[in-house]
Amino acid sequence: MKVSVLTITYNHERFIAQALDSALMQQVYFNYEIVVGDDCSTDSTRKILADYQRKFPDKIRLLLPEQNLGMMANFAATLKECCGQFIALLEGDDYWTSPDKLQRQVDLLEAHPECCASFHNVLVVHDGAPEQDRLFHQHPLGKQFFDLKDVATNHFIPTCSTLFRNRQPQALPDWFLELPMGDWPLHILNAEHGSYAYLDQVMANYRVHQGGVWSGSSRLTVLDRTIKACHLIDLNTRGRYSKEMTRWTCNLEIEAAEIFKKQFEFAQAFNRLKNAIRASPTSFFKTLKSGCRLVFAWLRN
Repeated sequence: MKVSVLTITYNHERFIAQALDSALMQQVYFNYEIVVGDDCSTDSTRKILADYQRKFPDKIRLLLPEQNLGMMANFAATLKECCGQFIALLEGDDYWTSPDKLQRQVDLLEAHPECCASFHNVLVVHDGAPEQDRLFHQHPLGKQFFDLKDVATNHFIPTCSTLFRNRQPQALPDWFLELPMGDWPLHILNAEHGSYAYLDQVMANYRVHQGGVWSGSSRLTVLDRTIKACHLIDLNTRGRYSKEMTRWTCNLEIEAAEIFKKQFEFAQAFNRLKNAIRASPTSFFKTLKSGCRLVFAWLRN
C-alpha cells in the first residue's frame, strides 16, 4: 500500500460525503486506502460512512469505536491503523479539489528522500459566507523546503494539505494525547526526520464552520490552546525546542494582550504581558513596546 488517507470525523453528516468523494476521485498510479475513524458520531455520519464502505469495500476501511475516544485518542488510534508508505491527512469536514494531489505529493517526496513530508496551499472556505473565502497563504512563502526550526516556530501547514512518510510503527508519545491539537505537534515530531517540502498549488479546501474544533473557536481560544501545546511540548521533549517554544509563547501572549486591550479588559491585558515576559525574558523590549501601547490605551480610556 503506497498511501493511507487518514480521516477522523465526528458529527460531519453535512460534509463527510464530500470529503470521501474528494479522496475517491484521486487519479494515481499506485494503491491507496482511506482509513476513517469515526468518534461515535450522534448524527447520520456513521450511516453515510457505512453506505460508502459498501460501495467501495476495497478502498474504505472504517474504525467504529463503541464509545467516544476524544479527538486526540481517535487520531492516534486511526494513525496506528494506517499501513501505507505515506499518510495523507483529510479531516471529515475538509475536502481535496485536485484529482492529482496525492500523485504529485508522492512524486515530490520520492524525488526528495531527505524530506519527511510535503504540503501545499489551500483555500479557506467559510460555510455560509463565501465572500470571506481566502487563500491560507496569501503571499509566497519564499522557499520550498522548511526545516525543524521553521515548523516548530509557526503553524503554517494546513492539515488537509499534509502528506508524510509513515514511520512504522507509528508510536506517538503518551503525552501527545494531552495536547489540545494534533497536527502541529505531529509536524514537529515528523520534522525531526527531515524537511517539509512545499508545493505552491491550491489543491484542497479547508472549511470554516460553526461546529469546527478550531475554525469554530474564537481567536483567543486558539491562542490559549496553542500556548498549552507549547508548554506540553517543551515539558515532554527535554528542552529540545525550549528556545522556539518560549519565543512563540511570548508572541502568543502578546497577541492575547492586544485582544484584551481592544476589549478594554486592561487587567487581563497586563496579565498577559506579564506572562509574555515570564515566557521569554530575552524578548523584554518587544514586550515593553506592547506594554507602552497598552498603557497609552488605558490612560485614554
